[in-house]
Amino acid sequence: MTSADLNNAESMLVLNNVASCDMKSDKYSPIILERLEKEPLDVKACAVKKLKKHLSCTPTKAKDLLVDLFPIIRWFPKYKWKKWILGDIMSGLVVGILIVPQSIAYSLLAGQDPVYGLYTSFFACIIYSLMGTSKHISVGIFGVLCLMIGQVVERELQFAGFDISDDINTTALSNQSANVCGRSCFAIRIGSTLTFMAGIYQVAMGIFQVGFISVYLSDSLLSGFATGASFTIITSQIKYILGIRIPRVNTPGSLVKTWVYIFKNIHETNICDLVTSILSLLFLVPIKEINECYKEKLKMPIPGELLVVIIATLISHFGQLNAKFNSTIAGDIPTGFIAPTSPDWSMIPRIAIDAIPIAIIGFAITVTLSEIFAKKHGYTVRANQEMFAIGACNVIPAFFHCFTSSAALAKSLVKESTSCKTQLSSLVTALVLLLVLLVIAPLFYSLQKCVLAVIIIVNLRGALRKFLELPKMWNMSKVDTVVWFITMLATALVSTELGLLIGVCFSVICVIARTQLPRTTVLGHLKGTEIYEDLRKYRNLQSLPGIKIFRFEAPLYYANKELFKVALYKQTGINPTLVVLARKKAEKKNIRELKPKQTAHSQAGVKPEVTLQLSYGYQEFDIHTIIIDCSVIQFLDTAGIATMKEVFKDYKVIGILVLLSNCNASVIDSLCNGNYFDNGYISGLLFYSVHDAVKFASNVHQKNGDHEANTPC
Repeated sequence: MTSADLNNAESMLVLNNVASCDMKSDKYSPIILERLEKEPLDVKACAVKKLKKHLSCTPTKAKDLLVDLFPIIRWFPKYKWKKWILGDIMSGLVVGILIVPQSIAYSLLAGQDPVYGLYTSFFACIIYSLMGTSKHISVGIFGVLCLMIGQVVERELQFAGFDISDDINTTALSNQSANVCGRSCFAIRIGSTLTFMAGIYQVAMGIFQVGFISVYLSDSLLSGFATGASFTIITSQIKYILGIRIPRVNTPGSLVKTWVYIFKNIHETNICDLVTSILSLLFLVPIKEINECYKEKLKMPIPGELLVVIIATLISHFGQLNAKFNSTIAGDIPTGFIAPTSPDWSMIPRIAIDAIPIAIIGFAITVTLSEIFAKKHGYTVRANQEMFAIGACNVIPAFFHCFTSSAALAKSLVKESTSCKTQLSSLVTALVLLLVLLVIAPLFYSLQKCVLAVIIIVNLRGALRKFLELPKMWNMSKVDTVVWFITMLATALVSTELGLLIGVCFSVICVIARTQLPRTTVLGHLKGTEIYEDLRKYRNLQSLPGIKIFRFEAPLYYANKELFKVALYKQTGINPTLVVLARKKAEKKNIRELKPKQTAHSQAGVKPEVTLQLSYGYQEFDIHTIIIDCSVIQFLDTAGIATMKEVFKDYKVIGILVLLSNCNASVIDSLCNGNYFDNGYISGLLFYSVHDAVKFASNVHQKNGDHEANTPC
């Protein structure tokens, strides 16, 4: 096939004009669709143009870049003070009241002192309000990320020689590399360095525009990951609720091993901590339920966490629970800010890999929540800018003794429900946190850690409630439900990082399996229409005499080519290879039977009248045409093209015509480039619709009962 022939084949496609649904009376009347000619691409000119666009610098471009990087410059001058200010102030105050106890509690989960959680939330609120494109999400501490950070912190503390089962700050070291500060200081050094690397990854992904990575984290995968991590979080907080000291486990299977240690040491339970935990649960859970049930009627949610913290702190302080019952408390929370320091550069080689899943999860959660609220309220967010924003929320605070932050669903929902209009509410929340850091923080000295553990566990109710949604998810998509289960179990029983990796790999395998094991159907015709659908799914469909219509619902490529042929042979009931073999056997048998007759005639001196009946053994088929509906075949690779050509030839040998219909432009180009059509002539082999192909096959069969179609090369 010459290049000129190929160009001709690509430039026009012969299609049938459907004038009526009556296939017996209509004649085949083709029309021609002309393909648009491709303009030649000047690679050099295109490259120069793109380089000039990206490397040139003008005052206008610099201004646009600054505005894109800091969206607050765009929306703040247009701020509607009379309409929006009250809602933003109310929202900021409510979120600030909620975020204070949660910041203190989640610091415990990340293996840090409470003040560092307040720092993290404070800086995250300010930076995201300047750089974020979402109007409603609340950026700060997120439980799953705190768990992942805490696991790395514990591992590095153990490597440095600290007693990780000891929650009290100590300077006892066996490794001289960490002898510059105590346990608390070294823990935040690990956390801030890990946060810095995660932020660098996020900014780099924004620069190189590789936000597509989050596409591989489906909703079911993220939900399963969060639920699995919730079990690990709950397990890690049981020791505070019971007031026992157990060894920390950072190896795969830590959840099961931790529960073994819990039951071994349960006799050491601190009754004071246990009673306090139960009372806190009995107080906090009903408040949470009331907030959820009456969220539309309440002007603002009841600050249950804050009330619990205040009441528990007062009881612990005046009841001297630490001195009398040895109950563990939060300890000293300093006021003000610590002087900024740079991350520990020597630690980066050990934690660089740990920062990758933290960066991806943080970005994926932030972008997902941003898009949900943007769609709900009718505005757009820029995913790439969200990458820069959340990266900056980690890179800059890493110098101010903070750990990783991202968007958080619970606080974002509260923020939206309290009339938030812009990210000015985040600045109000930052002012609340600043007040706590400068004045109120030392008042939480006597707060019991078991109360913080209860706050963490109660806030995991949403993730655990996903089990109630499983029947609905199963009815919607069984594959997504299996992905959810696998990710949840792997995250809970193996580890958070490996659980995420296992979930991603399993999701990819499911996608591949769907293309390798696609659905195949035989289509029937709805009388009086041009509709052809699955005979097994719909009633009142008729099989057409002499015609089989086959649909393959997946791309045709090297991984499923054999299944394509097997399914086609099964659905049509004719395997051309076996038919050809049967005919050859029949011919050989016919020849063997004629040989004795020839010998007898020659011995008698009679000239034999030999007629080889090659038709012996040939069977008549009840179909004369197979139509392959390619509407769901997105693309063909070289193996897929070869398979199509093989199928055409094999069926042609036994006298059955194969026609293609509903091919998209990509499939047509692949067939033309693969020399499927003889001499570039595709009329009579390729049709715009199934109905066109049916009419063509019926008309040709009525005229001569046979059709010599073009043979693929």
